[in-house]
Amino acid sequence: MIIARSPLRISLGGGGTDLSSYYEKFEGFLMAAAIDKYVYVTLHRIFRPGYIIKYSQMETVEKIAEIKHPIIRECLNIVDYNEGRLEITSMADIPAGTGLGSSSSFTTALLKALHTYQKKFLHPRDLAEQACTVEIEKVKSPIGKQDQYIAAFGGLTCFKFNKNGYVDAQPLNLKKEILYELEDNLLLFFTGYSREASSILEEQKTRSLKNDKEMIENLHFVKEIGVQCQRALESGDLEKFGKLMNQHWEYKKCRSNNMSNERINHWYNVALKNGATGGKLIGAGGGGFLMFHAHDTKKLRAAMHQEGLEEVRFRFDFDGTQIIIQ
Repeated sequence: MIIARSPLRISLGGGGTDLSSYYEKFEGFLMAAAIDKYVYVTLHRIFRPGYIIKYSQMETVEKIAEIKHPIIRECLNIVDYNEGRLEITSMADIPAGTGLGSSSSFTTALLKALHTYQKKFLHPRDLAEQACTVEIEKVKSPIGKQDQYIAAFGGLTCFKFNKNGYVDAQPLNLKKEILYELEDNLLLFFTGYSREASSILEEQKTRSLKNDKEMIENLHFVKEIGVQCQRALESGDLEKFGKLMNQHWEYKKCRSNNMSNERINHWYNVALKNGATGGKLIGAGGGGFLMFHAHDTKKLRAAMHQEGLEEVRFRFDFDGTQIIIQ
């Protein structure tokens, strides 16, 4: 039996500039952090021919082409696995559709497990690129490269997305005490909404490809905020980082009418009045998790609890996608 796990992620600045519709023209930049909430994939050899696939549904098929789950099917194809006699099971600490990159974490975990099963080593960069190939090229998901890369690499990492598609990855250079303070003062609250991000991302992709001036200028500004967030964090100015998050969120909301809603805006305003320096909705938007940087965590927790929002406490993950049982 092989068990792989891959971390979920939070975005720290520059989100949205990792889509090819933007970076192929202007280059992208963002920061992301892997957290200690995971997607797990288990591979187990079975005696009967074919494949048993267990996720939110269950499939029993004879051939890879018969597998309905597109990511599982394409992962098996890309690693050229055709031996059959395999059971694939997945589970996660956080449900899908909540903005923490679970789809890409699942993809990287499955690929890591399959390569290990075949006695092959894959560098995190190659793992991330293979996951991008599966999700973006094969499955045609309208997503960027952020989620696959942060899942594969882990840590708090800066990514530059070059015009030719190559991704430069560089760890965020934080002093240990600043890292711990940031970890303590970033709070995640579940809005209660799960959402399908594809429509929001498809809108951004379409408008970027059409050189929509408003969308392009918005992404230029968000990219610059990402750079400023890096400078603020590496200089230890967490208050400035929190305020930059607030700016980021205001611009992010302008990308789509579906980015936020009345209830999310209400909770956000309550947070700013009760200990939050700034924050944003994690992921493409429309639901999932609200993340805040707080100068008064106790007051913020009390206010969000009063609003009925559940907090998910976390720490950063520095291991990335890895095999935990072999």
